[in-house]
Amino acid sequence: MHEESIAILILWALVFAYSILGSIDFGTGFWSMIYMKRNSTAGDIANRYLSPTWELTNTFLVFVVVAFIGFFPNAAYSLATAMFVPVTLILALIAVRSSFMVFSHSFPSSEKQLRFIAGITGLLVPALLITVLPVTEGSFVKMIGGKETLMYKQLLSSPSVYSYMLFGLTSALFLSALFLADFSRERGDEGAYRIYRINAIILGPATLLSAVIALVSVSIQGNARWLLSNLADEILWFAVSLGLFVIGYAALWWSNKGYKELGWPRVAVLSVVAQYAFASYAYGKAHLPYIIFPDVTMYTSFTQKTTFYSLLILYAVGIAILLPGFIMFWNLFLKDRTFAGDKKE
Repeated sequence: MHEESIAILILWALVFAYSILGSIDFGTGFWSMIYMKRNSTAGDIANRYLSPTWELTNTFLVFVVVAFIGFFPNAAYSLATAMFVPVTLILALIAVRSSFMVFSHSFPSSEKQLRFIAGITGLLVPALLITVLPVTEGSFVKMIGGKETLMYKQLLSSPSVYSYMLFGLTSALFLSALFLADFSRERGDEGAYRIYRINAIILGPATLLSAVIALVSVSIQGNARWLLSNLADEILWFAVSLGLFVIGYAALWWSNKGYKELGWPRVAVLSVVAQYAFASYAYGKAHLPYIIFPDVTMYTSFTQKTTFYSLLILYAVGIAILLPGFIMFWNLFLKDRTFAGDKKE
């Protein structure tokens, strides 16, 4: 395997990890806001998960940025230049959200404001983040004066951009609802589980439909026909992804002895995460070798080999150090019975 392929695979893995963690994190903020007054138990479940995990999500965001800049510096520069305004807005929203998270622990009276900010940013950030995809497909970036320039008029008037944003929103809400259903079951709160299970049942087909709409938008977008042709070659991966979605969605209806409510949420979460892994891999493979079509490829933007191997060693050492901490974090905040408040004997 070439160095460029290894680097893009590492970057894909980091982006995928952040997309899943970020979707759950931002979507949970929305549910925390929605159920703050309507259902205090469901709202408390969301807030309990949200409070300790936002720092972990931001850690993966740092990994993504460092890997992108380190492995593909020219592509990072080009994308940052074109997406300067959207990226600045995203970082500002994340900074505001993080600030309120910190203040909420010192000032409990600000919890309502925290949930409101977490809910609003939980909608805005995923919608803005996913606009990177249509931009990299080459329809909205032009070389002006030797620099990549984002054509905002075309971007804001393009139906394909809004179809991607819809997919990003539904994905965040669907993944977070699934996870919170599992978290509620782990806590032994069947009332909150029922609420999040219903939300997941509604949002599952909506997410699948939004994915189809986004795919159709690619087919009607003239400059992205190259991507559609490549996506057709990855039909097997998408078929596996669809099969995993069916398994995960069906798991919400399976009977489970010992519980009043139907469903195996743990199976649903794992199946749907695997579904996104296969689908995102197929999309990424179809997108190669372009990072930004048609001028920036993974070959033209790759760093020097000495730098690549140095970064590879640093990432290996970093993961070896941090992975035990992540596992401990999972056991402490998501599985530990004293934290989860498990009511089962």
